[in-house]
Amino acid sequence: MKILFVSLGCDKNLVDSEVMLGTLAEKGYTFTDDEMEADIAVVNTCCFINDAKEESINTILEMAELKKAGQIKALIVAGCLAERYRMEIQKEIGEVDAIIGTAAVDEIAEAVEEAAAGKGKEHMQPFDKRPKGNRKRIVTTGGHYAYLKIAEGCNKHCTYCIIPKVRGQYRSIPMEELILEAQKLAEEGVKELILVAQETTLYGSDIYGEKRLPKLLEELCRIKGLYWIRILYCYPEEITEELIQVMKKEEKICHYLDLPVQHGSDIILKKMGRRTTNKEIRTIVKKLRDHIPDICLRTTFITGFPGETERDHEETMELVDELEFDRLGVFTYSQEEDTPAALMQGQIEESIKEKRRKAVMELQQEIAYEAAEGMKGKCLWAMIEGKVADEDAYVARTYKDAPNVDGYLFVNADRELMSGDFVKVRVTGSYEYDLIGEICDEFTE
Repeated sequence: MKILFVSLGCDKNLVDSEVMLGTLAEKGYTFTDDEMEADIAVVNTCCFINDAKEESINTILEMAELKKAGQIKALIVAGCLAERYRMEIQKEIGEVDAIIGTAAVDEIAEAVEEAAAGKGKEHMQPFDKRPKGNRKRIVTTGGHYAYLKIAEGCNKHCTYCIIPKVRGQYRSIPMEELILEAQKLAEEGVKELILVAQETTLYGSDIYGEKRLPKLLEELCRIKGLYWIRILYCYPEEITEELIQVMKKEEKICHYLDLPVQHGSDIILKKMGRRTTNKEIRTIVKKLRDHIPDICLRTTFITGFPGETERDHEETMELVDELEFDRLGVFTYSQEEDTPAALMQGQIEESIKEKRRKAVMELQQEIAYEAAEGMKGKCLWAMIEGKVADEDAYVARTYKDAPNVDGYLFVNADRELMSGDFVKVRVTGSYEYDLIGEICDEFTE
């Protein structure tokens, strides 16, 4: 049987999808992107914010229509939406044959077999189950980079976030399993390894009684074949001196950190349940830049949180203006049921949320434009992502650019390059968030 697999949501969810694909491949299943060829559809869903929830529901409904029309035989729903709304899905969408919770991805083969036989059921597991590493995966990112999920769940309980209820408490994957998985990925051609979790900085604290991210990084840096190691989802308050020193020492670790700051107002940060203040955010950013002058800092902000005043918004604007983050994303607050923030007084109108989001983004665009102008004439290593159609040019990323969230470097080249190749590029210009450049040194492995 051929399976149509749709993966939605974040990179952590993508790792779950790759594990499910690997499990199914071992059982002899094949895959297709053509819904006319598929026998079974699997949708791995997201429900972090309203837009993600809507995308997941619409995708499930599209697959349900295929089943109604007799084009597919069975429909399976997995992931966060399945975990959170399994009763509603079964009640409202009768075409769904099986539900797989976030802690039960290893049961995908059984779910497919049951659904194909018309005996589909729920596959749910408690959140106290230790997540595994080094599982069979089919990497879907092109093969030259891959995500390594180092932990599952979260203990922070930010008041706007549903993740602890759909992913459970923080649970690290044992280090030896992660190292074996990373070695296998490198042997398969992966050159950039991107560490992800709901929070990477707490890695190991639940297993070993202390934060072990620096130690894990040192071990990963010893793996032959890996050129870049990138760290995402680092909570500012958990960044230690040891982590900074390891980043400085190890050449393979990209001078790049993703710090979810979320707001500039201490009043709103407290209401959000965040563990940092405006002053503490400034302190950690200064410390990182003092120790690692070329570090690229990415962050996210939320506008329109309940009770946010114009003054609170201005404090966010001031923080963004003064700290000049290299990369920045902004989301409007999403009122998620079963979260404390959803019941708070002072819910903000969508138009105001969006107006404030646009204001932050316009400020960031000015910052990004000036930063891009300042890159002209500089040479830096870049990883080739692909070729621009009908042109002697390639799409690449620098250490400053995480896949799918940051910009690109467009490289003019008169030689043939392959995805995953590293080239040294001189920046010659910029366009909005992207850079333009030309090769300034010989290709090197």
